Amino acid sequence: KWKDMTNAEKCKTVIVGTTKIILVFGCLYLFICSLSIMGSAFQVLAGKTAGTIFGSHSFLSNPITGLIIGILVTVLVQSSSTSTSIITTMVGAGILNVHQAIPIIMGANIGTSVTNTIVSLAQSMDVSQFRKAFAGATVHDIFNLLSVIILLPLEVASGMLEKLTNAIIVSIPSLSKGTKPPDILKVITKPLTNKIIKVDKKIITKVARGEVLPPGTSMVKASCSSVKQMVMELQNVTTASTNGTANITTLRNVSVTDEMKIPYFIFANTGMSDGAIGAILLIVSLLVLCVCLVVMVKLLQSMMKGSVAKLIKKVINTNFPSPFGWLTGYLAILVGAGLTFVVQSSSVFTSTITPLVGMGVISLKRMYPLTLGSNIGTTTTSILAALAQDEIANSLQIAFCHFFFNIFGIAIWYPIPFMRNIPINGAKALGNTTAEYRWFAVFYLIFVFFVAPAIILGLSFAHIWAMGAVLIVVAIVVIFIVVVNVLQSKRPATLPRKLQSWDFLPAPMHSLKPYDRVISKTFTWCTCCTSRSSDDTENKVHKDKANGTTYRGDSNPGFEAEDTSSV
Repeated sequence: KWKDMTNAEKCKTVIVGTTKIILVFGCLYLFICSLSIMGSAFQVLAGKTAGTIFGSHSFLSNPITGLIIGILVTVLVQSSSTSTSIITTMVGAGILNVHQAIPIIMGANIGTSVTNTIVSLAQSMDVSQFRKAFAGATVHDIFNLLSVIILLPLEVASGMLEKLTNAIIVSIPSLSKGTKPPDILKVITKPLTNKIIKVDKKIITKVARGEVLPPGTSMVKASCSSVKQMVMELQNVTTASTNGTANITTLRNVSVTDEMKIPYFIFANTGMSDGAIGAILLIVSLLVLCVCLVVMVKLLQSMMKGSVAKLIKKVINTNFPSPFGWLTGYLAILVGAGLTFVVQSSSVFTSTITPLVGMGVISLKRMYPLTLGSNIGTTTTSILAALAQDEIANSLQIAFCHFFFNIFGIAIWYPIPFMRNIPINGAKALGNTTAEYRWFAVFYLIFVFFVAPAIILGLSFAHIWAMGAVLIVVAIVVIFIVVVNVLQSKRPATLPRKLQSWDFLPAPMHSLKPYDRVISKTFTWCTCCTSRSSDDTENKVHKDKANGTTYRGDSNPGFEAEDTSSV
């Protein structure tokens, strides 16, 4: 205790505590910078590809194609802000109309959640932390996917977002051009990130617009570049005529070279290809991200012990006193929206709090409303960005579509406790699966954000009826499996005896164990990719059950008993 310490011990405690706090903030700063550099790496690697995909606007009359393109482009550039700003620019330029852009915005909302899912993989070495961190990350994915499943068909059938936002735009008496959104967090991070890499994001927009770029155009800015442009100017010209020569003044096209001075940064004028630069940045940023995350978690764990940890968890996760307990979640939504507006990135905000979920500082039921708030917060930035466009009306309308898409999603999946539990329980199930089979996290990441969108994109190029038939069959099968699984765990007696378990099917069709055995043998050198050994699993189960943690077969596997009805 503090009162029992000597002066020397008190001084040592203060110095050690202060040093740890400084190191935590230093790691947090480098963590956020590494997220920014990772985004730049993806833009250098795939920026032109993303622009080309956006430029295929002839296919965007199909809303499914637009949705998938929004997902893929946002995953490629690792930034929903970048993809939505490109969409806003294309709408303002008349390349896309609002009707075509709405599904792309929905896809961008799904794609942005890939970053914090990647971040959660850094905690895969600790099973207990990984279980919670992965669930905290994927609750964002599930909410966005469920919102799209409900709202995209409604939008196609009724055009509700387009009509609502158009009515709002028409009702505004006058729209004047505003300013760009303020840089808040970037003011702190740019001094470091701009010394490493600068990406010319305008190239993505130019490619999307269909402009022809000079051969060898790089996504990386040059530290000093010259730009040739044609201008019209008056010149005196001597011409020959039958009466001799005459001086006349005429307009002529003249090539003018402008020198643009860009401060030096590490990857300026290296002569390396975009692929090489992007690969180096991606590897380094991932290493820095993982190191910072591990150090930050270890420091926080050493600081939050005993009564301090209990107090912090109680303050963050406790609801307001009755009868105002139901307001706690809505306050968390406002906090998430406000903090996301400050950092100007939902990816940065959710990626920062994901490790805290893994540590148990923030519960999954509190992570959920914070995530919903971050979805709203990121739309306020796009609204401010739309005000800086020349064609404000169309740009602002698509920004409002983004805003109301998230508002409607929250209205569906949050106020009613039963609906609220669907994404939370889905995230818990994914967390439990990845804790038992850690390779499943990588499979989930690749399948949800790359393979499934690519398959659906391929189907979208077929006849609309063929694609619809395939998607309807898949939807029916998925709904049947989900309903049967719920009944198997809740009310097995209501099912026919054969459907009370999936044991009548071949093992590979209802269990991951056959795949796990193959992967474990193939990747014996990688402890992160394999499941826990049976002895480790048994010891961990006994230890955690003694502490009140449950596993497969229990009511809420691997998570504290959370009452989500009053979140």
